[in-house]
Amino acid sequence: MRYGVISDIHSNLEALQAVLREIDAWGAQALVCLGDVVGYGPDPNECCDLLRARGCLVISGNHDEAAVSDAGVEFFNSVARQALTWTQTQLTPENRVFLAGLPRERKFENFSIVHGAPGAHFDYISDAIDAQRAFARVDSAVTFIGHTHTAEVFYQDGARRTYHQKLAQGGRVTIAPGLRYIINPGSVGQPRDLNPRSSCALFDEDREEVEIRRVTYDVGRVRERMRDVNLPSELGARLIVGY
Repeated sequence: MRYGVISDIHSNLEALQAVLREIDAWGAQALVCLGDVVGYGPDPNECCDLLRARGCLVISGNHDEAAVSDAGVEFFNSVARQALTWTQTQLTPENRVFLAGLPRERKFENFSIVHGAPGAHFDYISDAIDAQRAFARVDSAVTFIGHTHTAEVFYQDGARRTYHQKLAQGGRVTIAPGLRYIINPGSVGQPRDLNPRSSCALFDEDREEVEIRRVTYDVGRVRERMRDVNLPSELGARLIVGY
């Protein structure tokens, strides 16, 4: 089975469309999303609609939950709150139902997905120490996470030593017997690893291989859309540098 794995779209339709073209060209048979479909960007309904039309297997991110219930909004900075408030005024009833019904995690035969961290859904895994704690709570050989907007992999050997590799420029991860992996495909709509190109993962179960790919999209057009709907200028500016 070939999976396209995406995360942290954040209402960036241009980036999502570019990534889906890349995933389709590769020949993915299924699409999974690790959460945060909405928030920050100018096209929340269009992104929800596209994932629903594609039959994407989606889990909830903290922005998705906040958009329909205000859950966790106290942890958002002022810019994120402004974008959240705007998003709440835009969502259609159908997409509110869609987001409210998303589970926080999913388990597949050979891997699991969660937005933030296994067993602590909206915690961040930012370094090997965070990953070490997370590995104690996983039973899958491969776990895909999002939340940090950073493409990277953590892996742990049989002696429970944990290692960390950044994948900001893309790269391949071969799933080796005896190791466990926590893999972040990076962000579709708001990368934060100093690479402004959109990011996704291609997971080939049969070959036991994950490839991170970076995809160029029209950042300028997204910034124009953000200005048109009066979203905070900081959110558009960060798309230029990937932070």
